[in-house]
Amino acid sequence: MRVFWARGALASEQVVEALSGQEKWQEATIKTLLNRLLKKGALRARKQSRRYIYSPVLSRAAWLATESHGFLDRVFEGRVAPLVSYFSEQKKLSKQDIADIKRLIEGIDDER
Repeated sequence: MRVFWARGALASEQVVEALSGQEKWQEATIKTLLNRLLKKGALRARKQSRRYIYSPVLSRAAWLATESHGFLDRVFEGRVAPLVSYFSEQKKLSKQDIADIKRLIEGIDDER
């Protein structure tokens, strides 16, 4: 999806080319992924000549909102604090992460 959000509408061969330097996926794997994203409604396709041009249905912001809320609901009962606690306990928060979280909390407190 990042490829589509960055570049817009693309044919499958353009997606394969864009991912060739980033992922070690075969062309068939990428085409399977495109079909799955199409069936899920994340992409739309229009026929152009003898090929399909794919484009994203959701913006990155809309996708992030949906996915992050779904993840929080499924894994942390809709709460953010247990998520942060989990990553803290697993020592997955860098000093920069902690500073960013503190700044975010201060910003929230300032708004209230």
